[in-house]
Amino acid sequence: MAQPVLSPRALELAQALVRFNTVSANSNLELIHFIRDELARMGVKSRLSFNAEKTKANLFATLGEGKPAGLILSGHTDTVPWDGQAWTVDPLGAVVKDGRLYGRGSADMKSFIALAVAHAEAFLDSPAPFAIHYAFSYEEEIGCFGVRELIADMRDAGIQPLACIVGEPTSMVPAIAHKGVYRYRCCVRGKEAHSSLTPMSVNAIEMAARVVGRVRDMADGFEREEPRYAGFDVPFSTASVGQFHGGIADNVVPRDAEFRYEFRDLPTADARAMQEQVVAYARSLEPAMKKVAPGTGFSFDTICEIPSFLGSAQDDVTRLAMRLAGEPQTTNVAFGTEAGLFKQAGIRTVVCGPGSINQAHQPDEYVSLEQLARCEAFMQGLAGIRSLD
Repeated sequence: MAQPVLSPRALELAQALVRFNTVSANSNLELIHFIRDELARMGVKSRLSFNAEKTKANLFATLGEGKPAGLILSGHTDTVPWDGQAWTVDPLGAVVKDGRLYGRGSADMKSFIALAVAHAEAFLDSPAPFAIHYAFSYEEEIGCFGVRELIADMRDAGIQPLACIVGEPTSMVPAIAHKGVYRYRCCVRGKEAHSSLTPMSVNAIEMAARVVGRVRDMADGFEREEPRYAGFDVPFSTASVGQFHGGIADNVVPRDAEFRYEFRDLPTADARAMQEQVVAYARSLEPAMKKVAPGTGFSFDTICEIPSFLGSAQDDVTRLAMRLAGEPQTTNVAFGTEAGLFKQAGIRTVVCGPGSINQAHQPDEYVSLEQLARCEAFMQGLAGIRSLD
């Protein structure tokens, strides 16, 4: 069976998108406007939904206006930074060598977006009885914030899609499950004192450490007791502390401490209940703290809550993705995506895209041209289908 060959147009668009610096801290408007203008040349109108500062936007476009509810091709436009990484190529250079496209976002996940846009004309001419929707979001990498606005805007417009394909890098193997990602910040206010007078103080670091210990105990409990979920690299929920800050000098009992932690919950677990356990334990420590100084205590902030995703190998969209990708089986993935949010919105969803997560977020990130060609064949097949099932 002949291997698919990547078209020059698809590669050109993938390179163009990689060259936009859309690290999550930056605006993505230049890239969004580029795609908007590409579609406008074909007579396709784009809906943009913005962040509060109007510095970032989601793009939603429908190819096949007038057809019944369609199939979403979803991707995020932002990338992680590359500060401090040992790159041997320009992260924004979009260099092609040795059968690979290099650059930040090449695997995660601008290539999927580019391949979708490269087939806009084919989707416009498609015999399929449903439309194709593009849904390209901002700030996925820091919490899936943009897609929430995109889904709300879609609802406001009365758009009710049939299904969604999220094009995260799965090596073109359809993924039907991933864990959630729930991150929180805990701030501790203690009472400072000279370190020779510790009974007159509340040590914020020590109080924080007790809660950190509880998070660690919970992680041990998940590993020891939680029912396993086959198909995940780590088949149980996890908890970990990623940052800890506090103190100003060795001889000053610290007034303030802060730490950040996360839960990665199985689709069968409840991350919010996990967080409630942490908060309850912290509250149990406060009476003794306030006995020394009334203003002491704990406060919690949510950094992000990305729900887990659980699809089905029997869903029409999963079977379609398997057929178009030429894959006889599905997989689970360890990383979080926007799929859980689409699923929560009542949209049947599968995750399937070119490249491997092993290259994402790494120095010299790349996607192989072979994977891009497979994704292009996927898009061509999608443009030619006549029904979803």
